Amino acid sequence: MSFHVYNSLTRRKERFESREQGVVRMYNCGPTVYSRAHIGNLRSFLFADVLRRWLEYLGYEVHQVMNITDVGHIQGDADEGEDKLDAQAKKDRLDPREIAKRYADEFLADVAALGVRAPEVYPRATDHIPEMLAIIDDLIAKGNAYQVGQDVYFDVTSFPNYGRLSGNKLEDLEGGARVEVREEKRHHADFALWKSDPKHLMKWDSHFGPDGFPGWHIECSAMAIKHLGEELDIHTGGEDNVFPHHECEIAQSECHTGKPFARYWMHAKFLQVEGGKMSKSLGNVYTLGDLEERGHSPRSLRFTLIRGHYRQPLNFTWDIVAEQKAALEKLDELYSRLVRAADGQGTPGDDDAGRALLDDSIETFESGMNDDLNVPRAVSALFQLRAHVLEGALGRTVAAAGVDFVRRANDVLGVIDVDANAAGGEANEAIEALVQARLDARASKDWAASDRIRDELVAQGIVIQDTADGTIWRRQAE
Repeated sequence: MSFHVYNSLTRRKERFESREQGVVRMYNCGPTVYSRAHIGNLRSFLFADVLRRWLEYLGYEVHQVMNITDVGHIQGDADEGEDKLDAQAKKDRLDPREIAKRYADEFLADVAALGVRAPEVYPRATDHIPEMLAIIDDLIAKGNAYQVGQDVYFDVTSFPNYGRLSGNKLEDLEGGARVEVREEKRHHADFALWKSDPKHLMKWDSHFGPDGFPGWHIECSAMAIKHLGEELDIHTGGEDNVFPHHECEIAQSECHTGKPFARYWMHAKFLQVEGGKMSKSLGNVYTLGDLEERGHSPRSLRFTLIRGHYRQPLNFTWDIVAEQKAALEKLDELYSRLVRAADGQGTPGDDDAGRALLDDSIETFESGMNDDLNVPRAVSALFQLRAHVLEGALGRTVAAAGVDFVRRANDVLGVIDVDANAAGGEANEAIEALVQARLDARASKDWAASDRIRDELVAQGIVIQDTADGTIWRRQAE
């Protein structure tokens, strides 16, 4: 089965085909670094990571770029109001560049802790002002943008396809929070490419005048085109990016280049908390730090946020995080048992019958991921395989193939600590000695010694399981 994705632009599921065979150019909308990324933001970034990992599983060479917005993002996504960086800088009485650096560093640390593979580049908006100004000049020259004083606006009526992504029609758009009504605009839906405000803390002199700064939308076009070229294969973001951000990106980019900006647009749904909206007023805007303070690992959060389908709303509760931690322990056990069986430990199953069971699990995993990243179905394949392993249905040769499959599946999911949980041939000799000493104590009915040794192993992060095939152990992953 080939890889199919839901394209927000066409509103249907389509077979994925990159413009250049074997190569994917993907741009992911990244954070606006005025505060620490919350778990809703992290869901979108983890979705992009799983997408990139699956493309690599399929053999693609992936060129991935995720931007960092460190200027120009106005509160409410409108053209007028206070820049999010400016607002936080004034609140903290710091230079906005200090704010941006602090939270950009926290973002990079958070995604690294969550196992997100770094893209080729994390471009920052403030490093691409010349590229933005060049695009703006070109849009003015082509009649797609116009200057009013020291401000520049994009003329949405000059792009007939404006609204195709979001489904908005110009005649239906009314002035409001995201469509600013200003007399100097030709159409109230026209959006700012460049603004001038002497009160803005981050500003640049240009041929439009002093004290200027870019609009939010032009930043991503400039960074994407510079680092990936004029035609992208995939552009991702959260569902809140569809309008106005991505709609505006398409308009200005395609008017500038004359080419389709991105073939596939993919958007992750919002994250709910306790069945409702995340809100500062409700005190439920959680960060990775909040989870760690409650004793949950980044690995548990990663699994919690990727286990639901990215196009479906996902509910976050503390009970759900605990459930995912328990589920991860079962996946750790799956890998440990497979390694043990591959090493010839335990009762061997039938290789012929086991091969069919393993092939079925592989097919379920791959068909799930090929169906628009259906992670729930893919994960079910691993638990299906675990059931077969617990039944002792896999022989030594098939178990070895199972080890390889779980490692490859984990290259996509990034949640099983396969190196920490390797047993058998990779076992630590000191731990094996303790395990054997406990078995000897149990054989001689020295229960006190047996309990003492178990406690010693537990203190070292070792999980002991007494099974029909003997005692097995694995390291407790973080």
